[in-house]
Amino acid sequence: MLRFAPSPTGDMHIGNLRVALFNYIVSKQRDEVLLVRIEDTDKERNIEGKDKEILDILGVFGIEYKELVYQSNNFRFHSMMALQLLHDKKAFNCFCKPEILEKKRDEAKNAKKAYRYDGACVELSAEETIDNPNPFVVRLRKPEKEIVIDDLIKGSITFSPDDIDSFIIMRQDKTPTYNFACAVDDMLGDISLVIRGEDHMSNTPKQVAIRDALGYEKKIQYAHLPIILNDEGKKMSKRDNASSVKWMFEEGFLPSAIANYLILIGNKTPKEIFTLDEAVEWFDINSISKAPARFDMTKLKFLNREHLKMLDAKELSRYVGFADEDIGKVAKIFLEEISTLKELREKISPIFAEKEVADEFFEAAQKIKEIIKNAPFFEEYDGFKSYIMEQTGLKGKNFFKPLRLLMTGAEHGPELSDLYPHLKNYMKEIVK
Repeated sequence: MLRFAPSPTGDMHIGNLRVALFNYIVSKQRDEVLLVRIEDTDKERNIEGKDKEILDILGVFGIEYKELVYQSNNFRFHSMMALQLLHDKKAFNCFCKPEILEKKRDEAKNAKKAYRYDGACVELSAEETIDNPNPFVVRLRKPEKEIVIDDLIKGSITFSPDDIDSFIIMRQDKTPTYNFACAVDDMLGDISLVIRGEDHMSNTPKQVAIRDALGYEKKIQYAHLPIILNDEGKKMSKRDNASSVKWMFEEGFLPSAIANYLILIGNKTPKEIFTLDEAVEWFDINSISKAPARFDMTKLKFLNREHLKMLDAKELSRYVGFADEDIGKVAKIFLEEISTLKELREKISPIFAEKEVADEFFEAAQKIKEIIKNAPFFEEYDGFKSYIMEQTGLKGKNFFKPLRLLMTGAEHGPELSDLYPHLKNYMKEIVK
């Protein structure tokens, strides 16, 4: 079983979406169940409704999952496992006051040393523990040997016991820490492969140490994806608009194009333009580059244009607010100069909106408008054009400029002869 484990604490980041896509693809390739685990244990940071938003986004991208769990529903198992570790002396109660620990951290920092827990409570006797009225956390005992992670992307990485330290697994309020809840939940879910961002790399040996201490023998594979960089070469954060999947939707990027891009970057693919279903056929998690991938908006726009072109005319028309094949064909013409649905709507909407004509062409536009309203139907643009010119006596710029404004609501754009075959049935409505 594979799992995608988002937190409902904000808008879905494209890095998280990339993780979801890869988990879905590999689950399909391995014919294993994909589980979605909403990691909602941080109650203070959770945002109401974000869990549903995450699931809706997965649905939009066609990412199917067989099981859905909420981490908070597993609290009883986390508590049971912590008690087992205490019973087996694999964990211990720590009564160290936060201000004392903070002081020790500052001392280590001033000495330019990495802070490590000094083991002050490791060997407390049963009496010292039971009779102690002070609040406490539960810490895992530092592992005795190195932990080696054989990562499908990063290769073999070794962590010493000091890298892992005696970290906290249960807080004073008896809730599990992220690493403890995650490790236990991966056991409960019988997870076989964890695909996630490389920012979790430091968490992995801790989670392995927890499972080792609990006597869990199944080896879980890992694949840590390199981070995505912004234009400045820094890790994409919430401050980067393009990091938000919701923002991408608002800007008019198709889910199919976004998926195409996130699978393409930092990867070796047999072709540049593809669908998610096609990627399932040839995707190889082992071929992902170890180096960070830089986000390229120009590339994404190119892919989006290509995916828009792949839509049939009627489907494309729905994206711009219509359900008409002719309007879809008009949209196809505009795709030669724009890249997103937002830009496309900005081109199509003015065609059917009230037109604003500069004073210079206002009188000519009025003449053209009146003639079109009463003109017979013309199948071909040349016949339409000739009739309007003859009836108005207009020619050159004084004819074509106001005609374009009346037909498209813009001063520049595609050839009117290309647009007319698809707008001819609407001409009276367009110039109203």
